[in-house]
Amino acid sequence: MVSGTVLVTGGTGYIGSFTALALLEAGYKVVIIDNLYNSSKEVINRIELICGKKPEYVECDITDEKALDAVFQTYSDIDSVIHFAALKAVGESGEIPLEYYRVNVYGTLCLLKAMSKHNVTNIVFSSSATVYGDATRFPNMIPIPEECPLGPTNPYGNTKFTVETMIIDHINAERTKAKKEGKDDKVFNGALLRYFNPAGSHPSGIMGEDPQGVPYNLLPLLAQVAVGKREKLLVFGDDYKSKDGTAIRDYIHILDLSRGHLVALNYLREKQPGVRAWNLGTGVGSTVFEMIKAFSTAVGRDLPYEVVGRRAGDVLNLTANADRANSELGWKTEHTLEEACADLWRWTENNPQGYRQEPPKAFVDALKK
Repeated sequence: MVSGTVLVTGGTGYIGSFTALALLEAGYKVVIIDNLYNSSKEVINRIELICGKKPEYVECDITDEKALDAVFQTYSDIDSVIHFAALKAVGESGEIPLEYYRVNVYGTLCLLKAMSKHNVTNIVFSSSATVYGDATRFPNMIPIPEECPLGPTNPYGNTKFTVETMIIDHINAERTKAKKEGKDDKVFNGALLRYFNPAGSHPSGIMGEDPQGVPYNLLPLLAQVAVGKREKLLVFGDDYKSKDGTAIRDYIHILDLSRGHLVALNYLREKQPGVRAWNLGTGVGSTVFEMIKAFSTAVGRDLPYEVVGRRAGDVLNLTANADRANSELGWKTEHTLEEACADLWRWTENNPQGYRQEPPKAFVDALKK
């Protein structure tokens, strides 16, 4: 069994909660902090229902230095951090960029300071494929490799790029300082996980994405159309240079994505590589129209949509080249797009109120068998 205690910031959110589940299933102790801005504490009960273990939870804002310090003091066994806490909507980031910098950049600054003070040396950062910007501006960069020059096209991507730079500078400085002092400099490590479009839910049907308010991602929006919460899906642009004119994205099942964080953390602990970036994606791009068709198939009927103008900051193609994660981490995707759609529909259809309702009894009973 793995032994270690991981602080998961933003751990009641979509990807954070699934990663907390993967860590618990792998034998880690997990401490979650979250301010519940766009998530529900109920997910902690669902994690326990699925794996029989419950993460510790502290309500805490990532930008509150005193509260962060108290968490590290209370849980002095924390030896690694997986950092999700952030605002994450591309469109919204263009409307309130300073708030995105406050939460995403200043929040990470507070976290790194607290880690340094309490001698916590490993961080896995939830970055994003948005750091690449429009990779089609370079020849032979689709699917996108980690070597692709970075160039975000929106404030959200800019904050992720800034945090990546900050983590690189911090880890390098800590290593240099340790070396000068004759200490082990290899203990300081960071993983920059650039992932593409997370999709799907837990196959049990009791845990999934539950955005408060308006979701910003394609599949949750389609799911709302399917259950009648939304009249139709808005398709932003059909004049891209793709086979059907719509933008291309790489959709990765949430179970594969969360496992990527687990294997990246294990790699940092075992190999001590310094700071390393890895793409987490399937390597297969799907257009918006293809996704509408795939999810409509899972639902069993055609879902209505309307084509409108492009959104500022959107790019043609975000498809991952995940060869580095395949070879170095031994990580490969195991779930199909069809499974992601079927799992999402199972969750949405049976939990129309998300975490604001009891999980379906039949699903809970099935977990106990």
